[in-house]
Order: sequence, then C-alpha cells, then structure tokens
Amino acid sequence: MSQTPTLNIDSVYVSYDGANDVISDISLQTQPGEFFGLIGLNGAGKTTLIKSILGLRSQREGEISIFGKPCTNAESKQNLAYLPERFDPPWFLTGLEFLRFSLKLYGQKVSDDVFYEYAEKLALDKNALKRRVQTYSKGMRQKLGLLGTVLTNCKLLILDEPMSGLDPRARTLVKDMLMNIKSEGRTIFLSSHILADMDEICDNVAVLHDGHIQFTGTPSNLKKQTHCENLERAFLHFIEKPAAA
Repeated sequence: MSQTPTLNIDSVYVSYDGANDVISDISLQTQPGEFFGLIGLNGAGKTTLIKSILGLRSQREGEISIFGKPCTNAESKQNLAYLPERFDPPWFLTGLEFLRFSLKLYGQKVSDDVFYEYAEKLALDKNALKRRVQTYSKGMRQKLGLLGTVLTNCKLLILDEPMSGLDPRARTLVKDMLMNIKSEGRTIFLSSHILADMDEICDNVAVLHDGHIQFTGTPSNLKKQTHCENLERAFLHFIEKPAAA
C-alpha cells in the first residue's frame, strides 16, 4: 500500500496578473523521509512556488496538498515549518525567547537544555542564546532560524537557502543535522544555489527553468544525462542545451 505523499503539487499554474503565468503546469511529489532539492536561476519561479506551497500565493489552476489535505488547511500548516532566505528574527528578542516563541506557535515546549544541546550541534555558542539577536552575525541568525525550524518537529520542512552566510564548518554541521532529521522520516524540501550541497544530500532534485519543471530525478541521473561530473555544470548544461539533454 503506497503512503500519502508529504507534499503533492499537481498541475499548478500561478499568475500575478491573471494573464501571464509565472510558473506553468508544475507537478512534483515528495515522500516521507525524502530530501528534495529545487534548483533554478534567479527569477526562474522558485520563490513563487514556495509561496504557493505555504499558501501565501493562490494558484490559477492546480492543487497543492500536504499529507493529502489542501496546503491552506490549518492542519496542513501545523505539519509545515519554513525558513526563509532572508531570515531576520525580531531584534528585541534573545535567542532563547525567539526559540520559545517559535515552538509555542506549534504547541511545542522543550527545556532550555535542549536549545543549548542543539545550538552546540551547529557550533552556536549557547551563551549567545541569552543575548538579543541584534548582536548576532548573519551566520548566527541563520543558525538560530534553522534551530527554530527544526525543533518544531514538523514533518515537512521548507528551507530556502539555509546555508546562506555559513562558513564551510557550519555548512557541514547543518547538513549533518538535516540528515539526522531525514532519518526520523521527516521530509526536507530545499532550495539552494549551492549545488555541491544538493548533490551530496538530496535524494531527488527538480530543475525549474523559465517557469517550467525541466527535470525531476536523482542528482546522479542529471549528471549522467548531461555527461557532467558535478551537479552545477550538469544544471547549466541542461538549461542551456535542453535538446541535447
């Protein structure tokens, strides 16, 4: 018996003016425990698609469901946590206050010791959690946002450029944490320009170009189709020479 997809996007069209579609005929599925990557140039439609998944942008046609229920359903939203690309927590909160607030929105409550434990996993000084976030660097804010997303225990995480502003060590720690989450059967939907990371951690990727999905499959299959050894060159080759791909 097949399981219900975590996320199901079925023939979705989105238009801002009612006439010209920003994304057209998008169909994707993710399964429990899957790491799914969305690849595309700036302006390809990635943000529009993510906003549609979040219920912030209405589709002209098609349906988006989370565990079989419309993405706008309150229960669906309780299963989803989102980390935006430009993450700026309220400057007047301490790190601990932000984390408590984030979890409260999902009816979750954990001890400060858990916050400290997870902060250490990302090399975020636990003492920094007691300071206001206005004192944080971009990398520290990014780590805090990731903690606030992960600790919700949501079954579907939407992460938009989660490695932005992180040094190589922090990126490695983030990937380790996300792989542990995947092992719990949770689904991670990731958008990133760091294709080396996508190649390393994603089970499947989708190439979104000019508002259309041009490829869906494993990173290795994309590289095989384009005869390229790394995902970045495979992606560029694919969108520049679709006929040859």
